[in-house]
Formats: sequence, C-alpha cells, structure tokens
Amino acid sequence: MNRPMRLTTFRKILIANRGEIALRIMRTARRLGYGVVAVYSDADRDALHVREADEAVRIGEALPAQSYLNIGAIIAAAKSSGADAVHPGYGFLAENEDFAQACHDAGLVFIGPSPEAIKAMGNKAGAKEIMQAAGVPCVPGYQGVDQSETVMLAEAQRIGFPVMIKAVAGGGGRGMRLVADATAFLDALRSARSEAQSAFGSATVILERAIIDPRHIEIQVFGDAFGNAIHFGERDCSVQRRHQKLIEEAPSPKITPELRARMGTVAVNAIKSIGYQGAGTLEFLLDQKGEFHFMEMNTRLQVEHPVTEAITGLDLVELQLRVASGEPLGLRQENIQFFGHAIEVRLCSEDAAHDFMPQSGRMAVWQMPDGLRVEHALRSGSEIPPFYDSMIAKLISHGATRDEARRRLVHGIEQTAAFGVTTNQAFLSACLRHAEFAAGRATTAFIGQNRGDLLAPRKAARSDAAFAALLLYATDPFAPPWQSGRSLAATFPRPARVELDDALYDIEIMVERDGGYAARLDGTEYRFEIDELGREAIRFRSDGLSGSARFFREGDRLYILRQGITVSVRDVTMSAPAAVGASSSDGRIRAAMNGRVVAVLVKEGEPIAAGQPVITLEAMKMEHVHSAPISGTISVVQVIEGDQVMTGRIMVEIEASFA
Repeated sequence: MNRPMRLTTFRKILIANRGEIALRIMRTARRLGYGVVAVYSDADRDALHVREADEAVRIGEALPAQSYLNIGAIIAAAKSSGADAVHPGYGFLAENEDFAQACHDAGLVFIGPSPEAIKAMGNKAGAKEIMQAAGVPCVPGYQGVDQSETVMLAEAQRIGFPVMIKAVAGGGGRGMRLVADATAFLDALRSARSEAQSAFGSATVILERAIIDPRHIEIQVFGDAFGNAIHFGERDCSVQRRHQKLIEEAPSPKITPELRARMGTVAVNAIKSIGYQGAGTLEFLLDQKGEFHFMEMNTRLQVEHPVTEAITGLDLVELQLRVASGEPLGLRQENIQFFGHAIEVRLCSEDAAHDFMPQSGRMAVWQMPDGLRVEHALRSGSEIPPFYDSMIAKLISHGATRDEARRRLVHGIEQTAAFGVTTNQAFLSACLRHAEFAAGRATTAFIGQNRGDLLAPRKAARSDAAFAALLLYATDPFAPPWQSGRSLAATFPRPARVELDDALYDIEIMVERDGGYAARLDGTEYRFEIDELGREAIRFRSDGLSGSARFFREGDRLYILRQGITVSVRDVTMSAPAAVGASSSDGRIRAAMNGRVVAVLVKEGEPIAAGQPVITLEAMKMEHVHSAPISGTISVVQVIEGDQVMTGRIMVEIEASFA
C-alpha cells in the first residue's frame, strides 16, 4: 500500500504542528542539515516554535479548524516558503490520509506513511478489519458504516455494556467515552462525535467492549521502502486520566521477554502485510490473564517516543527522515538492544483537584530541572492558549533500574518551577510516589482507584499558609524593608488573610526583636528567621532546620515552590468577604475555564433540574459539560454557540424554585 521505492531528496522541512513537538523535530532536522519552516495560528504568533524556526508562515485564526487542520493553508505555506517536505508531528493532521495525499499531489514529501497506509491502519475501523483478517485477537466491537444513533445503540447493546466509544480518525483520548449503560449512551455518543469533529475533522466513531482494569501496552514499529520492518519493544501507558496518557515507561514491568517477542512479531507482521513505511505504533490491551487484544494503530510518531529513544539510544525522528528520503532502515531486529529503564510524565496545564479542568493563561515563571530530558516550548512569560492540548511539557528520566528512573523523575518534577498557570505537577509526583506505581502494578484503573490518595489535602497546608503570609509581608513594597541581622524593635501584629486550596486562613504576622518573624494561626505560632531574601528566592530557618523556596509575586497572587510542592496563594486581606470564592448555589453558571461554547442545551423560561446539563464548553480540544447547581427556571442565557468565554464569566442564570 506504499508508492514505488525511489530515492527522494529534500532540503527544507515544513513542520505542520506547534509547540514542543515542532521544536523536537527542528532539533533533529537541523542536526542533519535541513532547513525548517514553522506554521502558526494567531494564538501562536509569539510562540517559541515560531521564534526558533528559520521561517514561519501564518496559516489562520486560533481555532484548529481554521489553522492547524486547514490543509489548503498548510500546503500553501509549504509552497510559499520553498519547503519540499512536510512533517506532521502528532495530533492535528498527522493521521489524515487526505493531508498526506495533498502533500503528494503538491510534489511535497510527506514524512510518514503513504495515504493508503494511513487509510488502512490509521483509521481504527479499517485497522481492526485488517488485524482480524490476519488472525490477531481484537477487542469485540462495531466499526460499521451505518453511524445512525439507532444502529449505534443497538450495536452497543449487542456488544454488552460497559462499552467504549472511540473516534476513528485520531487519538489522545479525544472523541472517547466510557459508557456504563444504555441510558447514558446517546448523550455520550453525541459528545464524543462533537469532540472528534473539532479535534480531527471527522465525527465517525467505533464501539468496543470495555476490558476492565487492563494494562495499555504499545509496540513501536518501523518499516522502510525495501520491505524491512522491525520493532523497538513496548511502552506501558497504563496511567491515564480521561483516557489520555499521563505516564509512560519502557520497558513495561509486566512484559516478559517471551511476551515481548510474541507481541513484537504480531506488530511487525501486521505492518509488513501492507508494506508500511515510517514510524508507527500498535496499541494493545493486556488483560488480567496476560492475553493481549489489538486496539488500534497510530500511523505517526507518538508523544511518548522519548522513552524508547532513551532505552535504545536511537533518534526516531532521524529514522523518520532517513526512511522518507528513501534510505533503508539500516537496522535488523537483533541490532535492537535495551539499556536500563525510562519513564516520561506529561506536565499539563490543568487543575487535578477540580476534575483535571484545563487551565490557560500566562506562565509567568518557567524553569526546568537539571538532569532530565525536558521537551517543551515554554519560556517565562509564555502564553498558554485555550485552543489546543493541555500538555505543555514532557519530563523524561532514564536510569539503570526502574526505581532509579522513578526517583530521578520525582526529584526533577519537584525542582521544576512553573508559576502562573495551574499544572498537574504535584499530582504527577503523587502518582510516581504511590506504592502501587512504585511496585509496577498500575493498570488503567490506577488513577480511578487511588484518586483519594493522589489528591489528598496536604498535611502541611497550615504551615504553607503561615509561610505564605510571611512572604507576602516580606515582599510587600509598603512593609518595613527586611534587613539581615537583628531588628531594634518588635512590631505590632499585622493581620493577614490568605486563600490557599479554596480555604481561608486568618494569620497575624509579627517581627520580633531578634529579627525573626512569627506567624500566628489559630493559636499556633510558626517562627521563621530569614537568612537571605532575593527577588524570587528565600533562604530561611524554622524549627532548627534550614530551608529554601522559590517564589513569584504577581499582584495579590503569590506562587511558592517549597519542598517540591508548588502552591498558589491569594492575598485577600483587603478583599470584601463576598469577593472571596464563588457560590455554587446562587443560580449563576460561570465558565470553569477559558473556552468556546459548543452547545447551549437550554432556553430562557425552561424549567431545569439540579444536575441537568446546561452548557458545553470546549477547551484544549476536550469538551466539558456545565450542569445546573440548583433546580428552578432558566431566567437568562448570556451566550450562544461559538462564543469564546473567559474563566468566571456568567453564562446562564437560574431562578430558584421553592417547594
């Protein structure tokens, strides 16, 4: 299913993507002597991948459909810049056969498989048919042409609940829903289709029986134009939220050499059967009995490819470029050896404590840790737009053993400074430290089963609040300046009120005669002695121990990285009580994140029941339903479909009903 073999030369590569993957591809392309061209939307005008490219071309407005999914605009950008090859990265158009065909038709080298191979294997429905014909065990399901709601519901009932709804044209958890029973099926189907259409340009879905508590195992494969095909072992991607991977590792702690050989052989035979060229990944579910079931193939480079690079010593992007230029792989299966263990985490701009709600805004301070590979496209002051994926960086560790890699990654995460936008930094650290993960027992149910432990309130919250109040005082431009050494006189207590993790703390700050500080909270006194205070760092002593912290103050907001935990504190000392927090029972439905209104499910004057869906927002390519906090009547609807809203905007008002 590939085109005739020929040696192809190209000199300049347009990268049809954004962010960290665009920079990752640039790095290898430049090392091999290629020029690089970036594309950007209006939201990415000042993005790092635009600044780092040799040239950059605007391709449209902020929404993906108007820019990164706009095939015509990307082809035109390649032509106008003189690029003669296109690398799609991952996501967006990476698995779109029409895009690959458009590149070929325009005389551009598409750095990936042929349009025919993408159509055959990149489409989940087609891939399952090919694998079933080859005798590969597949998850029972439905991948038929008839997509009517009546047929889809009937097929779901035939398969048996719980079922998975999956978009055929993409991955990353978008367009995917786990449905427990028939009553929830149609709403989930509509939501999955809407999300898939927005993310991939296709609303077609398939159904699969849900396998309970499996491991998610994928095999990295490569093929060339000479009929060679090999695999690079497996990656374990079981730790997921919203069906999106958060932690990936290689090798899997569950896979034996014998099982690796079996799965690798299945994967290699599959791509050989269609003459596949380039990088690809076959994904399987490994059940509790140790049997594996084919799910899908990704006909592109994966987000998690760095862990494979770490244990093999190979550059997978380099192999992509060499295969695309007509070179043979130059590797045989026996050449592939594994060294040590690698783990990757996805740092996402999301609030884990509030159902992983996407976050956007300005990353005021960004500093990476030493000793880890970090793939990112950030700098201090970067804007994180609400239109694209929430992943903002990947942190990858490598060690001689799994536990060494895990420890190094925990340390690196806890040294990362990311101030200004809420991230899942602490949640990732909690996952890596959890006993089940440390023992190598995590399945796809890991987060769901251990959510309480992973999101448990910090035991040091009161101490954090006291320390934050001290920092707010010490960095207040109107407070007496801090000086090293002893103070001549103590000060009267100064009241402070801070908001931390949705809780309020009333604290008194005092400067003592010996130059130390005391923070009194509910009768408990926390004492601190400042040894050194800089613009963004502090060294101090407390309870006989020396410590340090990084911080950043922006108005009434203070960000602190201390003992590996980042906290965001708000100074509400001068705020009116009503301004602190927002009531969830006042009948006003506020946008929980920056996003676009994709569905208004109510009309003014209609009755509404508590918990009933009201508004659906799309943020970072995922849909989020806002439900009614109370029962009553819809009194005001302030938005329409297509509106872009900011966090906190009132979208709908409900007049409460009284029994």
